[in-house]
Amino acid sequence: MAGLTVAHKVAIAAMLELCPDDMLRAVAGAVASLPGGKAAELRIMLADEHRDRVRRRFVMAPLVPMFRARPDGVEALTFPPAVLARLWKAASSREPELLSRLDGNEPSVVVADRICLAAAAVVRDQPGLIWPGADDPARLAALEDLAACLDLAHLARRGLPSLEVWLKRPDGDQIAELRLLLKDCADIRLDGAPRVLEILFSNLDDAVLILRILTQTSRAVDQENFLSASELAGFVDRLIAGVDLRAARIAAFKPASDMARVKDVIADLTWCANVLGELDVTLTLNPKSPWGKAVRDGRVAIAGRLSALLRAADKAVDQALPMERVQIAGRMTRKAPQLAVPIASETILAARSLLRLVGSVRGPASTFGCEADRKVLVEALTGRLSDYADQVLRMVNDAEVPDEARALEKIDFVAQCLELIAADDAARTVRRRAAVAGRPSEGAEASSRAA
Repeated sequence: MAGLTVAHKVAIAAMLELCPDDMLRAVAGAVASLPGGKAAELRIMLADEHRDRVRRRFVMAPLVPMFRARPDGVEALTFPPAVLARLWKAASSREPELLSRLDGNEPSVVVADRICLAAAAVVRDQPGLIWPGADDPARLAALEDLAACLDLAHLARRGLPSLEVWLKRPDGDQIAELRLLLKDCADIRLDGAPRVLEILFSNLDDAVLILRILTQTSRAVDQENFLSASELAGFVDRLIAGVDLRAARIAAFKPASDMARVKDVIADLTWCANVLGELDVTLTLNPKSPWGKAVRDGRVAIAGRLSALLRAADKAVDQALPMERVQIAGRMTRKAPQLAVPIASETILAARSLLRLVGSVRGPASTFGCEADRKVLVEALTGRLSDYADQVLRMVNDAEVPDEARALEKIDFVAQCLELIAADDAARTVRRRAAVAGRPSEGAEASSRAA
């Protein structure tokens, strides 16, 4: 039986190269049991592609995160994802006899470092092959950045296993290891130290953790005057820019119309709190310096907005669970749940979303000085919601509600609200009482049967 033609192989190879890893595994599983010579050749191609990707991940491991945007959106040195595949193909083709040493349980680090140096040469010798496009200054500068990072890839590989240690409480020997790494990078390139820190930064999921690395690079780096005048200042600038960006998003959030964005607002508040807290711990900022002013202004703006959102949550509960004045005797009145009028779903959603925020920002509220207000609000809401549930349950048990099903829906909503603000005991109590609400007691049932 005829196998795949050359044209077929070229087309399939191009498609496989574009497939993400998950899709490649799915395709391999789909063709694993197919009969015929063409299927057998396809399985070989899939196996070759998988092996090639395993080799590429090992060789380019220090730089792989630089070929995608940071998930937190903080500015970083990155390159187009398509460049990585072209770079690997060109660099690995220069050392074909060494590729087999990248297979197995213990791939050769020496070979990986050699291919990275070959990749740096390819970037400089054939920039159009690696990164097609016009010779504009931005692209040429990015190509030089890529080549420089490849020059230092072998040293970054040496440092990556110690990254977790440097983020915690390194001892003297471990700090000396970091400083020696930076010195070795500086011996290779004048800008070697900041460039290798850029590589380490790309391997950190949490951008603010780079501050813990910076504080270990020198005894004086925790002083703002030293750091702001060094080549490492850019990392702090980026973190402060990230706080400013998120502060603007938080300020633009409108509870009445952007309820779907509450999770994003919570994430932004948490991120800013982590960054500002880490800055307080790692750096001694002068309140009158540009960094000090930016941090103070960001903190004040976010604190004011968070306080406003807490107040909005209080009002949203009132709108979702309205009360009305009812006459009890003579001129005496009291407030009672208004159950006859249906509440708009948007109002319910607004209350639920803002209460989620109230229950989720305990840490950020402490950082921004709003935790006392938040605790007072949670206690007040717990009492109000529990009291509302008591009144509705009493009305249900006394058959005073026009629509029992709607009243019980209100009770369920109250229980959800209590859960959102972490008042779990009160929520369980409400749910237990609602489970038996409106049911006649055993004595009442017996009396009814006797009658």
